[in-house]
Amino acid sequence: QVQLMESGGGSVEAGKSLRLSCVASGSTASNRCMAWFRQVPGQERAGVARIYLENSATTYADSVADRFTISQDKADNTVYLQMNSLQPEDTAMYYCAATYSWLCATPGGSLRDTTYNSWGQGTQVIVSS
Repeated sequence: QVQLMESGGGSVEAGKSLRLSCVASGSTASNRCMAWFRQVPGQERAGVARIYLENSATTYADSVADRFTISQDKADNTVYLQMNSLQPEDTAMYYCAATYSWLCATPGGSLRDTTYNSWGQGTQVIVSS
């Protein structure tokens, strides 16, 4: 079992930055990828960014590719999401996820929520215009 705990959400004005953190505990050695997803009420959960833990290879959704950066600190079992130039459309609940599935290394599976088998409780991000 892997436990994930997110932090770092909050309310900011458009154009500002936030950094989300996700600390993994438990059977972390089994993780192949970790990722960030976001969800707005009434909409499906959407993949934002993924990191392949062995080599730190990253994948991003097109909507955030030039503004967000996912990274990891292996020593602390922590994954970060640096979010710059935030816009009101980035407002959502952000979830950290982890998986041992090899599908996370594929183009079709890297940002698909069904690829991931461990989830955090989420952290809210609100961006005002």
